Formats: sequence, structure tokens, C-alpha cells
Amino acid sequence: MTEHGADPGKARRLAEPALLAAAGAVQTLAFVHTQHAWLPVATLTLLVWRLNAATPGRAAWLAWCYGTAWLTAGTWWLFISLYRYGGLPAWMAVAAVLALAAALSLYLAVAGALYARGRRGRALPDVFLFAALWLLAEWARTVIFTGFPWVVSGYAQVDSVLAAWAPWVGVLGMGALAALVAAALGHLLPAPGAPRLPGSTSTPDTLSTPGRPPRMVLALLITAVLLPGVFGPVSFTQPAGELSVRLLQTNVAQDEKFAAEHLPETLSWVAQKLIDAGNPAPAALSVAPETAVPLLPAQLADFAPGYWEQLRARFAAPGPSQGAALVGVPLGDFDSGYTNSVIGLGSEPQLDIRADGLYRYDKLHLVPFGEFVPTGFRWFTAMMNIPLGDFARGVRNPPSFQVAGQRVAPNICYEDLFGEELAARFIDPALAPTVLANVSNIGWFGNTVAIPQHLAISRLRSLEFQRPMLRATNTGATAVVGHTGEVTAQLPPHTRGVLAAQVQGRSGTTPFAWWAARWSHWPWLVLGLSGALLLGRWRGAGGALLGDG
Repeated sequence: MTEHGADPGKARRLAEPALLAAAGAVQTLAFVHTQHAWLPVATLTLLVWRLNAATPGRAAWLAWCYGTAWLTAGTWWLFISLYRYGGLPAWMAVAAVLALAAALSLYLAVAGALYARGRRGRALPDVFLFAALWLLAEWARTVIFTGFPWVVSGYAQVDSVLAAWAPWVGVLGMGALAALVAAALGHLLPAPGAPRLPGSTSTPDTLSTPGRPPRMVLALLITAVLLPGVFGPVSFTQPAGELSVRLLQTNVAQDEKFAAEHLPETLSWVAQKLIDAGNPAPAALSVAPETAVPLLPAQLADFAPGYWEQLRARFAAPGPSQGAALVGVPLGDFDSGYTNSVIGLGSEPQLDIRADGLYRYDKLHLVPFGEFVPTGFRWFTAMMNIPLGDFARGVRNPPSFQVAGQRVAPNICYEDLFGEELAARFIDPALAPTVLANVSNIGWFGNTVAIPQHLAISRLRSLEFQRPMLRATNTGATAVVGHTGEVTAQLPPHTRGVLAAQVQGRSGTTPFAWWAARWSHWPWLVLGLSGALLLGRWRGAGGALLGDG
């Protein structure tokens, strides 16, 4: 105590979680401004540095503060869909966003506690232990309860030297490597006064204890992780021909999308742009966004008779000048169930033709609360003024849409967050996609950072598979992403228009596509658990996991 009665230790205990929460929030800038990829590594270095001086209970609290602020700052735009379009009271919408961030950050809190409990006080094994536990925390957020991997750490590295690892290890592997670098940097900082390790009477300094690796070893480890990016990514794919495309951006406000007074104009614009696919130059493929036609076929027949028949006739005639189209539309009925789907229109033979003679892709990975209601939460969705329901899921490995010598693999909005699921389409190289196509509508979230965040996600999918990604969206970002992750063409967000571009299809299989097609995300669970068990100091861990908090 000082002479004025202040307790420096108490002040530090209060300031430390606030500092780490601020660090977690600030790092989300890198998910929009990807040139600042160093920012998450810097803030994670700060977290590791403080965890090195924390008891397990304290470490859980610090990691939870960091994670909750990170996810709140990264997904605050969910408030818009809940408040503006869902009609929830503002306080309840804020509480829902905070509750989601807080719940998902429990994985990171457990990882922090396990790190503080299991660390040996020796830099090299502790660095790898932290990376293994970080990997497990991000794996859990990606997989458990259908997963919510928005702003997982690897997406911030899409323009960094770590991007060279994408075709090898994917986004979760990139996040683990970033954590490895941050942990090594955290151990290079002066020790912040480490606590006694469980079962030990000493308080060793991280780098000075005999037998510890010198700073040079940690520097070499960091260099080994970053060096591949200096030379650039290895190319595993080859050119497979050019495809001319036209991507529609409808720019329909979410509160007008289903309004009867606005539907005629929207439907007319979509039909006109699809029918005029050869103007001013022929396009092999036109793509309209998710639910560009927002009515079920039975509803559309009453509202705009002959709509689908007109479009089918436009693309049915053979010949390269006729082209083809992918159009987002809801399908189904009360008896068979409903799907969020993409219909393919064209004259070329397809591997999957339904009874109505159309190519069809049904969304597999549905959005919780948006496309299905989790058990026990129907009371929550009943409070919102949003047309929600339980959609049926599509198949895991659907065929691609064949057009102009290319195999175009659609995915719908939220699905492109799950690279391991998209990898299932690469199990057979002869049928693997040459082009990926994402159709989205994130008009639910207004003119916010959700748009550039989603673009970065698509760019990382292109890096993982070394495939171009076409993005046709309602409000943005409508863009063409090349197979190396660069944006080659883009429309301004929140404008109505058509993006005409050329895209180069690719053949060949990246290491990530090969192993993820066979084992999905499970290798990460095995690797993370193995690393944690082998590297951690776990004797007596059961009774001391959250001790001395």
C-alpha cells in the first residue's frame, strides 16, 4: 500500500484485462485493412506475454477479455440485422451480440487456462504449447454447434507473408503459425514476473534458466515460419482455359427485398440483365446473387407469370453466344421442405439434372437463427420480425456446373467460411472445380465492415485451393478474385450494376485440398490435442486448472 492507501497490485489487476480487451478489439482492423496483418500478431504477443505471468484462473479471465472484445468488434454488425431488420429492442440486440461473443470466447478462455497450467517455464515447448492450444480454440469455434469462424485469426493474414502457407495448411493452420510467431515474440520480451509453476518452488525467468534455448533459437523459429512467404507461394495448379463472366449486383435494401411494391422492378432488372448477357459482348456465364429471385417458383408463377420460362428459353438454345446463368432462388414447398438454392440455366449437359431439367445446388452449411433455429432458441427468433424458418440441407459433395469447358462450383454466402467443407469437391481431380462461385446477400448488415471482411474470406479460399472465386452479391463485394487471392475486378459496394470480366480456370490440387477432402478438419483436432498433451506439464492438472485465480 502507498501512503495514500492505493494498491498498485489492484490497479494492475484492473488495468490488465482492459488493456487486453482493447488489444483484442483493435486487432480487428486487420480483417478489413489486410495490409496491417502485423496488428493481430502484435496484440497476440501482448496476450502471451501477460499469460506467462498469470495463474490459470487469471489467464482464463485475460484470454476471455481479449476474445470477447475481438469478436464483439469483429461482428458488431449483427446488431443491424437484429435491431433494424429484426425489430428487437436496441438493448436486447446489443445483449445478443455481446452474449455470442462472450460464449464463443470461452474456448479461448479454456486455452488460456490450460496454457498457464501446462507451461513448463521453458520457452521452446511453451511456444509450441500455446500454438497447439490456440489451434484447438479456433478449431472449436469453427466446428462446435455448426461453427462460427468469422474473423478467425488466419483471415487477417491474407496479404501477409503467411499467405504462402494457405495452399498447405488453410486458414486454421495460418492462424496457428501466427500464434507460434506471437508466442515466440512474447518469450523474447522481458519476463513480466512469472508466477511459480504448479509443483515448483521456483519462479524461473523464461530465457535465462539453464537448459533454455537462447534467443537465437526463437529467432530462427520465427524466421522458419516467415521465410516461405519471402519466396512466394508454390504453384500447385495449371491454367485450364478462360471464362467470360458477368456478375450482377442487385443492391436491394433488405427491408425492400420481399416488399410487394418493390418486387416487380427488382425481378424485371434481374431478368433484363440475364437476358442481355450478350450485350455489349457475349459472356459465357452470368451469375446473379443469393435470392436474386426472392420468391418460390409457385409464388413467382402467381406474381410474374412466365418468368422462369422466359429465362430458360433464353439459355436453352445451343451455341456459345447463348451462354449460361447461375441464379440464386429459394426452392421447395411445405411438404418437401425448403432450400436456399442456385439454379443453373444453359444448354450444356450437366452431371446433376433434377426432374424439372435444371441444374440445382442446395446450400449445405446453414446459418444458425437465419436458416435454422437451434434447439431451445425458438423463443428468441419468435421475437424478431424476420421471415425465418428451418431449411433443408444440401449434399456434401455436389457436382459442379459445366459451362464453356469449366466446372463452376457454387457456394452460398456463409458457406465460404468453411474451407474444409468446400474441399470435399476436390476428392476426384477429374471432377474438381476449376472455378468457385459465391453468391451472397449480406444486405442484412448494412454498409459495414462485413463487406470487406467477407471479401477477405473469399480471397483466402482462393489461396487455399488456388482457384479463382467469382462473387455475385446483393450489396457487395461483387468481385472476381484470381487464383492467387488478388482482386482483379470489383464493383463499388451498394451500387446496382453488372461486372464484366475474364477469369482463368485452374486445374490441379493443392496439399490443403487433398488432405481436407479426405479428412476435413479432423487433423487439426488430432494435431492440437497431441501437441498439448506432449508439450504440457499436466501432473495434477485436474485439481489446479483454475486454481489461484
